[in-house]
Amino acid sequence: MTKTMQAVEITAPGGPDVLQLTERPVPEPGPADVVIRVAWAGVNRPDALQRAGAYAPPPGASDLPGLEAAGEIVAIGSNVSDRTVGDKVCALLPGGGYAEYVATPAAHCLPVPKGMELKEAACLPETYFTVWSNVFRRGGLQAGERFLVHGGSSGIGTTAIQLAQHFGARVFATAGSAEKCEACTDLGAERAINYRDEDFVEVLRAEGGADLILDMVGGDYIARNLKTLAEDGRLVQIAFLQGPKAEVNFAPLMTRRLTVTGSTLRPQSDLAKARIAEDLRREVWPLLDAGRIGPVMDSEFPLAEAAAAHARMEDGGHIGKIVLKVAG
Repeated sequence: MTKTMQAVEITAPGGPDVLQLTERPVPEPGPADVVIRVAWAGVNRPDALQRAGAYAPPPGASDLPGLEAAGEIVAIGSNVSDRTVGDKVCALLPGGGYAEYVATPAAHCLPVPKGMELKEAACLPETYFTVWSNVFRRGGLQAGERFLVHGGSSGIGTTAIQLAQHFGARVFATAGSAEKCEACTDLGAERAINYRDEDFVEVLRAEGGADLILDMVGGDYIARNLKTLAEDGRLVQIAFLQGPKAEVNFAPLMTRRLTVTGSTLRPQSDLAKARIAEDLRREVWPLLDAGRIGPVMDSEFPLAEAAAAHARMEDGGHIGKIVLKVAG
């Protein structure tokens, strides 16, 4: 008899109300996988895009939303030798986190940092994998450089501020309220720019320009970001909340030697994600173990109230991460 579990599925493309509780079979591990009994699952913007029908799961991935979780390993695949049933982990997921059990490659699991609760650990994988791969690998941020992150009070933003500040960059952030700006400076931003009152282009150009910008806004920010960059500056695009299209003068890319790049995390190969996990274990997890950096928590919801969690994320008022309590 097949074991079943509670899960939240997307019944049709649409708003938060299309998220409904259902029953699904408990997943089995593939040869390189583990199965995790989920205690907490993180809520992220890509989940909302998938719910709206704008971000399809990659081939072979679960159709359930949820790209990160924390819990206990309850089964391991035949080729897994470095994990044990009973291990407490947090993990980057190909999907399926909004459920009592989820399967994911063992190489995408990381230990729960010392002294950290599973609730906090569930906030780590999606944002830390994204920030590390885009800011430090793709963007090549160096100590002493001027770094601008848009959406500084988001899960990505709060992570990027802490990591960039720790590794010696001068950090600038944009946010949409005084409260959010204060949260950014409390985390280590040298200057938080309320985009409703100030022009980030002018602020950064007065400082000499940004060496690196991490942007998830897009739209008219694309051209403005290019104006903000210093010579040899880099723009890394990870999302398009205002759309992916813009009219841009490309001449400055040549004359000022600018670089425009970007990435999405979910479609990358299992090997690529495993390499990011190795970097994080070596470079970042000791900082989490020591309590020098950590997730910023906004709110928590029961699994059955995933729709309310999505509404909270989309109302724009949250600071940091939103999580779903699945078990425990």
